[in-house]
Amino acid sequence: MTDHLKELSEVGVSIWLDDLSRERLDSGNLAELVKNDHVVGVTTNPSIFASALAEGERYDDQVRELAASGADAEKTVFALTTTDVRNACDVLMPVFEATHGLDGRVSIEVSPEMAHDTHATLESARELWKEVDRRNLFIKIPATTEGAPAITDTLADGISVNVTLIFGIDRYKAVMEAYVAGLEKAKENGEDLSKIQSVASFFVSRVDTEIDKRLDDIGGHDDLKGKAGIANARLAYAAFEEFFTGERWEQLRAEGANRQRPLWASTGVKNPDYDDTMYVVELAVDSTVNTMPEKTLQAVKDHGEVKGDQVRPHYDHARKVMADLAEAGIDYDDVIATLEKEGVEKFVKSWQELLSTVEANLKAARQ
Repeated sequence: MTDHLKELSEVGVSIWLDDLSRERLDSGNLAELVKNDHVVGVTTNPSIFASALAEGERYDDQVRELAASGADAEKTVFALTTTDVRNACDVLMPVFEATHGLDGRVSIEVSPEMAHDTHATLESARELWKEVDRRNLFIKIPATTEGAPAITDTLADGISVNVTLIFGIDRYKAVMEAYVAGLEKAKENGEDLSKIQSVASFFVSRVDTEIDKRLDDIGGHDDLKGKAGIANARLAYAAFEEFFTGERWEQLRAEGANRQRPLWASTGVKNPDYDDTMYVVELAVDSTVNTMPEKTLQAVKDHGEVKGDQVRPHYDHARKVMADLAEAGIDYDDVIATLEKEGVEKFVKSWQELLSTVEANLKAARQ
């Protein structure tokens, strides 16, 4: 039987799981995925934790302890999530060591409510880094305008960063710029650049969802549906290859700096008519991460056809897709602005739902 996940890894794609729960940790499921399914990292977000806390009873003892100590909902969320992430970091530590820090990473996100507050984001990143206290942690920071200086200053402290909620090429270029600026500051601060890693989480399926909706409104362009997300991501990879060249980067590389890898996020298909592995196999290329919900991971394992590098040979086609979309009346800049705004709003809503769930749990524990 063909090991499709192994094939994907051999192309140079790091397979990360976009999910975490105490159930997954305590049952040994995460360790099994690492052992058997080539999973080398984990990403989390407020939605994932909200689901885990709403459905799992394994948090009850810690919630009761926190309730007894008088902790409020925010402190309880902080304690519960950092505990899970710390334990996941321990599961992934052998991978971290075997890959010299490239993989074996677990991501935890600053509160989305801070997405437009540079100072609060930086302080939250430092607090999470200190509390989890694991070398293989990534702090997730949204790629908002206000997030960029927080990304730079977090990296300057020697803290590894997963930049999230990237939808457009211009924003992605600004993220890479913030990363390099952070490395330059880190060097000035005496940090070991070889120990700092970063990924840039470029969202894929949501681009298709938004553009397909607009194509439906326009009418008559069904042939362009489901094409934008992959084309957009391929052009992001072209920007990645172009950015990490030249004298400025070579000076940092000589100091041991690592390139900030593109991470394909939002890779579960939203449209059931589409191939459920398309955002994985069609974006297979070296020096990338693909973080997948377990359903997508299992689909790739079962029937994902990995055909080597599916990005570099298709740059011209990607440009044509985007040009055809523009000709059809799709305003790319407006699409990206809409997705950025909605992305933050969705994470804030999930965060508030998480706080509400925890508040209800605390209340029940105090009775």
